[in-house]
Amino acid sequence: MITIFPIPAFEDNYIWVLQLGRNVVVVDPGDATPVLQVLKEKQLVLSAILITHHHLDHIGGVETLLEQYQVPVYAPSYREYPFPHTAIKEGDHVTLPAIEQSFKIMWLPGHTLDHIVYVNDQFLFCGDVLFGAGCGRLFEGSPEQMLHSLQRIKQLPSTTQIFCTHEYTLTNIQFARGLEPNNLRLAQRETHIVSLRKQNIPSLPSTLEEEIATNPFLRCLETEIQQHIKMQNASEIEIFTAIRQLRNHY
Repeated sequence: MITIFPIPAFEDNYIWVLQLGRNVVVVDPGDATPVLQVLKEKQLVLSAILITHHHLDHIGGVETLLEQYQVPVYAPSYREYPFPHTAIKEGDHVTLPAIEQSFKIMWLPGHTLDHIVYVNDQFLFCGDVLFGAGCGRLFEGSPEQMLHSLQRIKQLPSTTQIFCTHEYTLTNIQFARGLEPNNLRLAQRETHIVSLRKQNIPSLPSTLEEEIATNPFLRCLETEIQQHIKMQNASEIEIFTAIRQLRNHY
């Protein structure tokens, strides 16, 4: 059975590791040092690298890893990358025989224009598109692109496990509680995440069901949110844009 665990990096990044036996695949290795340390300590063998987008905190360790492991790297076809890789795009499939997993590629621009995610019937590795109770900042894409990307995620099976790459969940929940103070699921999630973080346990993965119940960026049309920001008659994209701007300054 596959095991998935995070390697913490920088202040709040997670480099996700998919392990089957001694074989592993890593997602968005922004820093090679902690990855190499884990591989050595656990006597694991790197078999592939998956990249979601071009930001340095997601790709900064790739070239160093490739110096020690001649493995395939999969990265978005929507821009150039400074290392050898297989360019992948919307609708492609990546098969990883060493860990007995296959992923479909979805192109989900918004945070960046090249952003892709890796999804199968159990797992979503979504980089910086969707966060625990939040979503990525719009560095390159438009609000329309990001909302459309989130709506596509929302159509996946509700049991899908969500693996994003930053530990922002508690701050996002505190922001969301201000928009939906009467959301019981949100209050329960806050209590749970506070307990986890006090023990230095990651708040991730979550599930899509949990995100739909508690993530304001997936709940723009909820009456309480609309009332709180005084946009009862606004469109979903107008509400999404307003919430994103509020979160930027939170």
